[in-house]
Order: sequence, then C-alpha cells, then structure tokens
Amino acid sequence: MSELNEEAQAEQRDSGKKKKKKRKKRRETGKEEEEEEEEEDETVLLRGIFKVGKKSHDVLLTRTKLTWTPIVPETPTGHLKLQELYFKCVLLLRDVFAVKVKRRRAAGQQSGGTVLGLALFSCRRREKRLEEDTLHLHNASSEHTHIWYNSLKELLTGFSSRPRYLKVFINPSSHKKEAVHIYREHVAPLFKMADLRTDITVTERKGHALSVMKECKLDEYDGVVCVGGDGSVAELCHALVLRAQLDANSPEEPVKAVLPLGIIPAGSTDVVSCSVHGVRDPVTAAFHIVLGHLQQVDMCSFSSYGHLVHYGFSAMFGFGGRSLARAEKKRWMLSSRRREYALVKTLARLRPEDCQLSFLPAKKTTEGEESWTTNHGLYLNISVMSIPCLSPHAPRGLAPNTSLANGSASLIAVGNTSRSEFVKHLKRYSSSSGQFNFPFVETHSVSAVKIRPRSLTGCSEEESEEEGDAKHTPIIQSEGAAAFPWNIDGELVEMASEVLIRVHSRLITLYGEEVDEAESAASCSCF
Repeated sequence: MSELNEEAQAEQRDSGKKKKKKRKKRRETGKEEEEEEEEEDETVLLRGIFKVGKKSHDVLLTRTKLTWTPIVPETPTGHLKLQELYFKCVLLLRDVFAVKVKRRRAAGQQSGGTVLGLALFSCRRREKRLEEDTLHLHNASSEHTHIWYNSLKELLTGFSSRPRYLKVFINPSSHKKEAVHIYREHVAPLFKMADLRTDITVTERKGHALSVMKECKLDEYDGVVCVGGDGSVAELCHALVLRAQLDANSPEEPVKAVLPLGIIPAGSTDVVSCSVHGVRDPVTAAFHIVLGHLQQVDMCSFSSYGHLVHYGFSAMFGFGGRSLARAEKKRWMLSSRRREYALVKTLARLRPEDCQLSFLPAKKTTEGEESWTTNHGLYLNISVMSIPCLSPHAPRGLAPNTSLANGSASLIAVGNTSRSEFVKHLKRYSSSSGQFNFPFVETHSVSAVKIRPRSLTGCSEEESEEEGDAKHTPIIQSEGAAAFPWNIDGELVEMASEVLIRVHSRLITLYGEEVDEAESAASCSCF
C-alpha cells in the first residue's frame, strides 16, 4: 500500500514538470484556469490494491472517477504484449449513488462482522432506462477499506445538486391505485440506500397536496417528489409556483419555484414524466432524483376574466377538452376503456368551435412591444404546449416542435375538416412524423395565446341530457353561463369567455433531462 502511494507521488512529480511547460504555452489563449481545474480533478487521491472478481487490480481514485487495471506478473518475454490484453475500467463518480462496507456476519448478527471490502452502487444507462449496477472491491484490511470508504463518501457528498431530504406526496388513487406499492417496492429502497431522508404525505383528496404546500416549511427540504399521474404533477407544479409567489410577495407576476420536483410515474399516460425521462419507469425516475439530474422547464399561466386559473405545461380546447369531459363522467370505467369510450363518442359528435384565436409569435416578441396575430374561424381542436408532451402513444410528442426550456410554446390549431381527415391527423401522432402535414393544421411558435369562444353555450343540450347524471365536476368551474371544457395537463377545467395563456421561461426545475423521444406502445385500439 505505501509503496504504491510513493510510486503515485513520484509519477505526479514527473508529470507536474511537463504540465508546467504546457501551461506556459496556454497562458496566451486564456486556458490556464480551465487546465488547472482539470488537473485538480484528475489528481490521484488514493491508490491501492483490491480484488475485482478473482483478479487483483490496481485501483486509482480521483475526484471524478474510479479506475481499475488488472495486475499482471512480469515475464522475461512478452510482458508488454500481455499488458496490452488488459483494459483499464472506469467508473464515473457522478453515476455512483452509494458506497457500503461489505462484511461477513454470522446468522442473526446485526452489526460488526469481518470486513470484506467495499460495494459501490451506481446506475448504468440502457437506452432510455437507468438501471442499478454494483462494483465489488474486495480487501480484507479494515483500515484500508475504511480509508477508501470515507474518501468516497466525502466525494459523493460533494455533489451539491443531490438531495438529502425530500418531501414526498403519494396519490393512492392514481390510475390503477398502485402508487403506494410503486413507491415502496421500487423507490423507497433506492432512497434508503442513498441515505435520503423523506417526509411522506399520502394525499386524501384533490387539492390536498396544494394545501400542504401552502403551509409547510420548504426551507427544510432539498426537493419535492410526486408519486402519481399527470393530475398530481400538475397540482404540485402549480403549488410550487404559487408558493414561490407567496414567499416573494409577488401576487401579479409568477416567480420561479424554489425547490425542484421529482416525478415518479404512477398514472395512465404520465406525459410530463415521459418528457423528462423518456420512459414510464419508476426506477429511472428515482435515479434521476437520487443523482440530482436537474432540468429547467418552461411553464404556462392560464388566466380568465383577468384572474389566474392555473399554472401548467399544456392545454387543449375543443376536441381535447370535450373528450376529457366525457371521460371524467365515466370514472367508474377502467382508465383505458374510459379513454377509448370518450374518444369514440366525441368523434361521433365531432363539431368545431367558433372562436377568435390570437397569438404572439415567439421570435417577433420584443420587450415593451406586442404584435398580436388574430384569426377568426372554426376549429376542431386548439393545443398550446410549452413542453413536447411525450408519451408511449405519441413517442415524438404531441408538440415535437418545442422543447423543455426554449422560452416558447407550440400552438397547434386544427381547423374544420371531415371526420375521416381529422382521424388521420390523430393517428399520425403514434408514428414518427406527418401529423401536421394537412392543409387544415397550422402550427406556430408562440409566447402567448388568447382564445375567445364566440358560440353562446359551452355544452350542448344533447350532451347535458346524455350525461347529466354524472357526479364528477371540474376542478375549476366558470361563473358565467357559457362554460367550455379545457384539458389542462390532463385535468378538466371549465372556463368561459377569453382565456389568456402566457409562456414563462424556466419557471420550474424537474429532476430529469432533455429527451428526444419516448418509448412507444401500441396505439389506441379505437383507431
């Protein structure tokens, strides 16, 4: 052990002289500071011998990675060729989420035991999924093992984006009512292994998470976690921004959420989760939280009659709003059957909305000057989305022309057309492209949208009679007579008159990353 450390110091002295000469050449280009940071990161902190598998390895630790190379006995001939057969293995510390001391214990022994070495728990990427991996470093020396253990723990603690204490909300009613099981079986073990503390609230009703977020002491936590579907995510995102406004005493202007939000998918579509993970997988989502992968995300504010209604990522008016309204009135059905019923029923009674559509182009917006474009017409559906809205049924997203944090939203306006042409448009969302290649579809990159329905009633008498016995009510009800159903992040909202939608750049931070495409699934059988 000591000999190896002396060799490492000698190598550092020799390389240091060479690096001084290189540094002189780089001073004129302004790269000296950058080079010094790289050299500091690659400085060998520890060097030792561990067994990996059945072979002894020379193991080196720097601030950013762990490398190990098999130790090969010297031979009179062919030594160099033999060495070339072995490759240096590398594990980046940014992928390591826990380190434990391995011990051999007798049956029933709860503590102590013979030291066997270290186990490093990390995540590896397999396409869009993150999976657990383990590296076992065997060494019987207790002193040697604990020196390495303490150094590794210190380095892992240095990742400032990684949370230590989380506020967790679990919606037990999401989708198949599996949220509690998903958290206990797939998420809690990873949090425990990473030494993450949690404060858990199991929500009892709609709006429960919002009421808790308004009162709790946020400065105690490093992040918030939602275990549920898109409705639960929407409620918590809305709550985080509202709480930031309240704390900043800014009732008129939105304020960026202070804490990041982690999303453990447990819903039926999980659009927001797919948009930052690329897959509906609770383990992948948990790893993004544990490793502190942070992604800035744009949000929209939705206002009516000059009053804020909601913060969210997406909204659909027309077909999207009416199909959701029908689905919500059949809550007794299975979620997949409910969605198919609502789509078929709404298609059977497909009719356009007569409205005034105004938008503010994103690229033409200048501070202090707003030049709105206004159109009057009949529209089957109008969508405004500040994120791509990826899902297994739309792998490229409902709005593939936007991104998570570009400061704009995608406006997709589907004009009046035949039912068959509209169905062709919908079916193309499950393919890679072509959903906008229709003469009746227009798309714009916008910073704001105004939608003013011009029809007198939001719900026809036929619809009211058919579904008048439903017990479900929207989360927001309009005070006026002409109430129109909106789909805001998968939640039914009824609003009347003009609705103003504004995009707010990077208003919230989510645990995840920018992804181009989601894992696909079979499209809706009703098509």
